[in-house]
Amino acid sequence: MIIGGWQKNSFIDYPGKISCVLFFSGCNFKCPHCYNPDLARGKPAHILEEHRVYDFLERRKVFLDGVVLSGGEPTLNKDLFDLCAKIKKLGYPIKLDTNGSRPQMIAGLLAEGLIDYIAMDIKTDPWNYSPLIQQKCDPEQIFTSIKIIMQSGIAYEFRTTCIKPLVDENVVERIAQRIKGSRLYALQQFKNFGVLQPEFFEHNNCKYDHNELMHLKSVAEPWVQKCIVR
Repeated sequence: MIIGGWQKNSFIDYPGKISCVLFFSGCNFKCPHCYNPDLARGKPAHILEEHRVYDFLERRKVFLDGVVLSGGEPTLNKDLFDLCAKIKKLGYPIKLDTNGSRPQMIAGLLAEGLIDYIAMDIKTDPWNYSPLIQQKCDPEQIFTSIKIIMQSGIAYEFRTTCIKPLVDENVVERIAQRIKGSRLYALQQFKNFGVLQPEFFEHNNCKYDHNELMHLKSVAEPWVQKCIVR
């Protein structure tokens, strides 16, 4: 397992909790807007030894409320179960950030009670993931993860970063219909700096303004329990 970095204190990554965020190296997607390009490429600037993480979490029990596993894509790591178990033994709830491409891993973590919150990114209509997001993406894997998460009984959210032309009104409505009844759907503003594929954005007006985002929110709201703009 390669932990490519951490954020020792975060007030925004785990809703309602002060958390430590662990960033895992490597991803099976190549989203143009990825804001952790070195991690996505599997080339982290630093590698964090696991024992340092456990020592830090032990010392910070008074100050921290939870741990976030982010990336990269955490579910690519076969040792994720062991790491989660050790973090849980320290008394921390765990939030998993995932792209939803490995539903069997998500199901296994849930079955063993190792995660307490899941945030899954839905990049665009899953039928359109190939070839830009992943060369040969099976949309059924994404749909299966959605179903598993919605039936999990734990807190969860789905998220879409709104980028033209990957995401438009029709895409948002199709996603919202797919996650019909979900507890939270977050539409996220795109920030064009330090991304994986900057050339994708050189000649494209990819950013939605506030009014456009609020319109996308109105499209999604009828289908989900709550929709927010970040």
